[in-house]
Amino acid sequence: MSVFQTTSGEETAVRNGWSAGPTGLGTSAARLTTRGREAGTSEPGGGKPFELPDFYMPYPARLNPHVDSARVHTRRWARDMEMLEGSGVWSSQDLENHDYALLCAYTHPDCDADELGLITDWYVWVFFFDDHFLEKYKRTRDREGGKAHLERLPLFMPPDGGPTPEPRNPVEAGLADLWARTIPAMSRDWRVRFREHTDHLLNESLWELANIDQNRVPNPVEYIEMRRRVGGAPWSACLVEHAVNAEVPALVAYSRPLRVLRDTFSDGVHLRNDLFSYQRETEQEGELNNGVLVLETFFECSTQEAADAVNDVLTSRLQQFEHTAATELMPLFADTGLDPEGCARVLAYAKGLQDWQAGGHEWHMRSSRYMNKDLDVGRPGALRGLGTSGLDLRTLLRRVNSYTHVPQKVGPSLVPDIDIPFPLSLSPHLERAREDVMEWAGRMGMLHAQPGVPFSGVWNEGDLRDFDFPLCAAGLQPQAAPDELTLASCWLTWGTYGDDYYPVVFGRFRDLAGAKACNERLRLFMPVEDPQATPPAVNALERSLADLWARTAGPMAVEARHQFRATVDTMIDSWLWELDNQAQNHIPDPVDYVEMRRRTFGSELTISLSRLARWYHVPPEIYDTSPMRSLENAAMDVACLLNDLFSYQKEIEFEGDLHNANLVVGNFFGCDYPTAVRIVHDLLNARLRQFQRAANLELPVLYDDFDLDGEARALLDGYVLDLQNWLAGILNWHRNCRRYTESDLRRRYPDHP
Repeated sequence: MSVFQTTSGEETAVRNGWSAGPTGLGTSAARLTTRGREAGTSEPGGGKPFELPDFYMPYPARLNPHVDSARVHTRRWARDMEMLEGSGVWSSQDLENHDYALLCAYTHPDCDADELGLITDWYVWVFFFDDHFLEKYKRTRDREGGKAHLERLPLFMPPDGGPTPEPRNPVEAGLADLWARTIPAMSRDWRVRFREHTDHLLNESLWELANIDQNRVPNPVEYIEMRRRVGGAPWSACLVEHAVNAEVPALVAYSRPLRVLRDTFSDGVHLRNDLFSYQRETEQEGELNNGVLVLETFFECSTQEAADAVNDVLTSRLQQFEHTAATELMPLFADTGLDPEGCARVLAYAKGLQDWQAGGHEWHMRSSRYMNKDLDVGRPGALRGLGTSGLDLRTLLRRVNSYTHVPQKVGPSLVPDIDIPFPLSLSPHLERAREDVMEWAGRMGMLHAQPGVPFSGVWNEGDLRDFDFPLCAAGLQPQAAPDELTLASCWLTWGTYGDDYYPVVFGRFRDLAGAKACNERLRLFMPVEDPQATPPAVNALERSLADLWARTAGPMAVEARHQFRATVDTMIDSWLWELDNQAQNHIPDPVDYVEMRRRTFGSELTISLSRLARWYHVPPEIYDTSPMRSLENAAMDVACLLNDLFSYQKEIEFEGDLHNANLVVGNFFGCDYPTAVRIVHDLLNARLRQFQRAANLELPVLYDDFDLDGEARALLDGYVLDLQNWLAGILNWHRNCRRYTESDLRRRYPDHP
C-alpha cells in the first residue's frame, strides 16, 4: 500500500495483496526468479541488477527551510499518539531512520512550518497504519479483525466535523487528531474527496490480506490501475491542495484534465519508486508488485530492458501531465466559466504536483533504502546529469514521434486467434431486430445526408445492413424480449453512428468548437426529470437520441436515469478527446489510450444497461470496490483491444485515425505492426484472465465482506454472466459483420487509392 515502502523490510514479504491469482503469463514465481538471474538480477549482497536510467525531470527539487522544525514536531506528535515505544510497531529509532520530515520538506518546499508539520504528521500516520496493519492483522492472517479495524476508521473522518468515537489504538487516535486539524481550512467537497482517497488507501489492505498467499505477477494495465489504489499517490495529491492552499474548485475537480493530472502524477510517483526499489524488493523481500518485474515478465526481456521500458512509461506519463496542463486546462476554464481565483488555484495545484514529483525524485536519490549508491547527489536543487535529462535526444525523439504520424497503407488487419472461453448464445428475435433497426434508422434520417450539414451522409442502407448491429445485440442480450433486443440494437446503432459522424462532420475541418456545441445540444435530449421534455431535433443524431432516451429512461426511476445519462455523457465527451488528438496529429500515451478507449468504445453505456437492471437490489457501493472495477475494466479492455485488432486497416489506412492500440503500442515501443499485434494480443489475453480471476476469486470474498443475501449474490452472478455474454457476442459480431475486411472497406470507400 505504501507510496515509498519505507517501512520494515518484512512488509512486502507477506504483502502480495491485489496481485493474487494464477500468473498472468503462466510463469511461476520460481521461473521468474531463475529467469531474472539469467537476465542480470544479482544475488543478495551482489552488484546492481541494472543501471538506473536517465530520468526525465525538467524542474529541480527544492528543500523546505522548516525541515528541522518538522522533525522536532513530528517526533513529539508520534509519541503523543503512542506510536513509538510500547506500540509493538515502531521505536523512536525507527521514526528517526524513516525521516518523513525530509520527504515532506522535499515534496512540499513552499509551505510554512505549521503546515509542514501537519503534512509530515499525515505521512507518519499513513506509514504507521501500514506497519500496524501488517503486525496486527497480516502476520496473524486475522482478516475478520482487520475488517473490523478498517470499518471503524471512517468514523474518525466525519465530513461535517462532528463527534468521533473514543480511539482504541494509535491509528485511530492519530486519524482523529489529524482530521480535526486538517478540515477547518477546506470545503466539504474536499473533505469528501480526501476521505474517499483515504478509504481506498485503507481498504486495499483488506484485499491484500484476502489474497496474501497467491504469488502472481500482474499484467501492465492491471498493475498501473491497481497501484494507484494500493499506492498512496492519489491521496498525496489531495494533500497537495491543502499544502499549497489551493483547493481545486468542485466545478472542475472531477473533470478529465484534473483526473489526468492526478493519475499521471500518481503513475510517475509509483513507477519512479519501482526503479529505485527493485533490487531491495526482489532480492531481499520477495516482492512481485514492481513495475520493472511486471514488464520483465510480460515482455520476457532482460532486467535492464525492463527498467528502460519502465522509465519510458514514466517519462511518457510525466509528458502526458505536461501535455494536459498545457493544452486542456485553459479550454476547461473557458468551457466551465471558472472564475480567475479558481483558475489560479488549479494552476497552483498543478505546480504543487510538479514540486512533489521533483522532491520525491530527490528523496529517492538520497534515501539509504534505495539503489543509488553511485549517484552524484550534490546539494538540494542543484542541476546535475541524472534527473535533469528532460532534453536528451531519446526523450525529444519520443515526444516528436507522437506528433508526426503519416497516414499509410497497411494492408489487411492481422487478427490472431482470439479465444473467448464463454459460450455464444443468440437471441431468437434477431431477424425481427434487423428489420426494426433498418426501419428506425431510415425514419430517424441516418441513411441520407442532412440538409445544410456537409458530409453528413455517413451511412447508406447497404452500410447499415453490412454492419449488422442486431447481431451484436443478439449476443450481448440473448434472453432479451423482442422489443428489448430492438432497443439494444438501436443504441448500438446510435453510438456507432455518432462515432462515425464526428470525424466526418467535425474532424475533417478540425471544428472542435462545433463538436463541443453538438455535445451540449445532445445533453438537451436526455432530460432526467421528464424524459419526453426535449427540444425540436435538427438532425438525425439528435432525433434518434431523443427517441432512444424516451424509450429507455421513461420506465426508469430518476436515480437510474442520472446513472445512465452519465454513461452517454462519458461516451460523447470522449469523442472530443479523439478529435483533439486528431487536430494535433497526436498519438496518445498508451495508459491514457487504454483508459479513454473504454469510453470511446461506449463500453460503460452498454454495460450499464445490465447493471441498472440490478441497481436497487444490490448495494450501490458494491460497484466502487476493487473487485467490481477490476471485473468491469478487464471486460472493457478485452472488448476494446479485440476491436482494435479487427479495425486496424479501417482506422489507420482508410480513415487516417490515430486511435488504435496497435498504432499506439508500435509508436511507443518503436516496433513493427506484427510485433505490436503480438503485444496487444498478449495484453488482451492477460485482461481476459484478470476478468476470470476477479469473477472466480475476488467476488466471493466481496460477497462475504458485504454480507450479501442470496438474492443479491444471484443478481451479481447474473451480472457476471451478462459480461460473459457481452464478450462472446462482441467477438462473434466482429467475425461475422461486414465492417472491417479489406473487401468490405474497398466497397465502402471506392475512391480510396
